[in-house]
Amino acid sequence: MNIRSLTRGDGVVIVAAVLLFVASFLSTWSCDGSACAGVELPMAWDNGALVMGVYLAGVIGAALIVVARMLPNPLKVAGIDLGQAGIVISVFAAWSALGAIFDPGGSLDSGSAGPDAGAGLILGLIAALILAGAAVATPLVPALKGALIGAPKPQTPQPYGGQPQGGYGYPGAQQQPYGAQPGQPQSYGGQPFDAQQAQAQQAPQPQQQAQQPQAPSQGGEFAPFWFAVPVARPLYGEDGAPTPIAELAPGNWYLAVEQRGAALIAQTQEGRRGVLQDTTGIQRG
Repeated sequence: MNIRSLTRGDGVVIVAAVLLFVASFLSTWSCDGSACAGVELPMAWDNGALVMGVYLAGVIGAALIVVARMLPNPLKVAGIDLGQAGIVISVFAAWSALGAIFDPGGSLDSGSAGPDAGAGLILGLIAALILAGAAVATPLVPALKGALIGAPKPQTPQPYGGQPQGGYGYPGAQQQPYGAQPGQPQSYGGQPFDAQQAQAQQAPQPQQQAQQPQAPSQGGEFAPFWFAVPVARPLYGEDGAPTPIAELAPGNWYLAVEQRGAALIAQTQEGRRGVLQDTTGIQRG
């Protein structure tokens, strides 16, 4: 599971599910006056149909939506996608909460005025409506498709054979002699700096001559770079098969190793390579 694949809409779903769970412990009825003194008002857990049809249904629907988003590949049970099942259950919970708010007393009403809706039903209805709205709108609204947790910047890889930057105690770092001032040119082997510069100008420079052929002759060559996708996008095989071999999830960094027209050859963390056809809106590291 990848928590960085969660979207902003999933964050709204999680918050609404938490509110729905908290509302299940509040009273479902409201009562004013002296007749209600000493009366223990019921909560959702005292009504099995209410707690199963509204509160637990909403929490279960939110859990299915979040779990399906974090999985690398869509998971289906009996041919039903978990994310779609979570959306349907969330809408059902909101519909049940709407019915409960209109008739909080249920079968206890005997022709006379029944009890009014309590804080548990009111907060439960609000949370269920937010949950269902976020579940339905996340695939449709671009603002809700954004990553909930931003991807960290990738560390710049050092070139092959490159040495780390010199520091105190590093053998390749130039150490300051005792008593020397920072910023002053240092001597090597007891020779003054001017003498070293004169010898360097007279001596041949084979290393620079050997490095010159290694410089790139063309400035338009493709250089590999790290990138992240704004939304989940399929990665197709290099053989041109129409079936995706993997899915690039938001919040992860991938390495672009080659460019083919408008498409990129991307490499995943597992070392799999494929063609990313849709490169719009990618974030370069």
